[in-house]
Amino acid sequence: MAAGKGTRMKSRKPKVLHRLAGRPLIEHVLETANGMDARRVIIVTGHGGDDVELACTLASVQARRPAPIFVRQEPQLGTGHAVQQAVPALGDSGITLILNGDVPLIQSGTLQALIDRCAGERVVLLSVDMPDPTGYGRIIRSGNAVWGIVEHKDATEEQKQINEVYTGFMAVPTSVLKRWLAKLTNKNAQGEYYLTDIIALAVKDGADVVAVKAVDPLQVDGVNSARQLAVLERTYQTRQAQQLMEQGVRLADPERFDLRGKIVCGTDVEIDINCIFEGTVWLGDGVTIGANCIISNARIEAGAVIEPYTHIAGERSGAQVGQNARVGPFARLRPGANLGPDVHVGNFVEIKNTTMAGGSKANHLAYLGDAIVGERVNYGAGSITANYDGANKHRTVIEADVHVGSNSVLVAPVRLGAGGTVGAGSVITKDTAPGVLSVARGKQVAVENWQRPSKN
Repeated sequence: MAAGKGTRMKSRKPKVLHRLAGRPLIEHVLETANGMDARRVIIVTGHGGDDVELACTLASVQARRPAPIFVRQEPQLGTGHAVQQAVPALGDSGITLILNGDVPLIQSGTLQALIDRCAGERVVLLSVDMPDPTGYGRIIRSGNAVWGIVEHKDATEEQKQINEVYTGFMAVPTSVLKRWLAKLTNKNAQGEYYLTDIIALAVKDGADVVAVKAVDPLQVDGVNSARQLAVLERTYQTRQAQQLMEQGVRLADPERFDLRGKIVCGTDVEIDINCIFEGTVWLGDGVTIGANCIISNARIEAGAVIEPYTHIAGERSGAQVGQNARVGPFARLRPGANLGPDVHVGNFVEIKNTTMAGGSKANHLAYLGDAIVGERVNYGAGSITANYDGANKHRTVIEADVHVGSNSVLVAPVRLGAGGTVGAGSVITKDTAPGVLSVARGKQVAVENWQRPSKN
């Protein structure tokens, strides 16, 4: 269910599109749902429906999984009314598993327990004990048998003392769910059609209704405000950090670590404070990540050092850093950056769609774009490849052992022959032969007795 407005978020954005760990809340739920081998996934949208449906479709395409079925709830008349909209898309048999798009950390094992207990024969609710159950529907039971859920606003003072609450997740045999949905009314304090009212209908029909308690309350925490989202984000990140530390990763401070994707670490990996990892990141044995780095979609080989304030953004094509390479501080690797072993990329150097072979260096204030750099090249401070002519990108090839002097411009397409030298301040527009010194700059002139202009 993803139709709610999320008024307490105080945002124009639909609640389920707010992000946790770098992804929309509903994308987390979708990923889990698709791991359940469901015959179909149905999303009930309402507020901001077009945006929600587009986001879910794109997420499914990127994950290479079937697109969900969308149904609209307009107007929004309660949770029961929301599920009623999905009835035409449901089958006539099997089990319907009801999930909430704003509860991002639910796990497949918990949902599988609901399905197994349901077995196509009984109604199974997911409940949790809460120290402060204010605002939640209370589970009314007699022993193991559940005979009702009372919404907070409709509960008596005695019922409000109950700490076991309904989480919004349930598994129900589809055939009977359809029958009970058709009997829902809105005779309650809110004037809405409550999904929870099907429990009383099930009990009246003699159906078996049980509740399975969630072992981990974090899994069923929903997001209703910006504050709740921030708390859930930090709790989630702390758990991610703890898992990495259990694997041997050394984090300077687990409270200042953010993982917004997937990370695979070798042995003896060290990560300093305030680092953000996005997409898929692979860190080899002995890799060191300095403070305040942002790394996305990158593979960093064993022994490499990423100095503080480095930004590696591999995006779809990825970025690679070779063994024992050193990058930063304040360096930027863009998509297609491929650094070989022992490469040095220093402060304020930007690399894009460029391969640098082993032992090459670009240590200061430089740009390499759409280039192939051979082994042991020294690329001087302030030098750039002029790879874009206003319409098309062009390739620069720098062969092995070339030395490019400071403040040079290599106007692509151009090739620098092996072992050559480019004099500082040169603008190279033609290929250079191997082993030669190439200088292309204006001749220095000295004007004697020159008077600097003065103000009138």
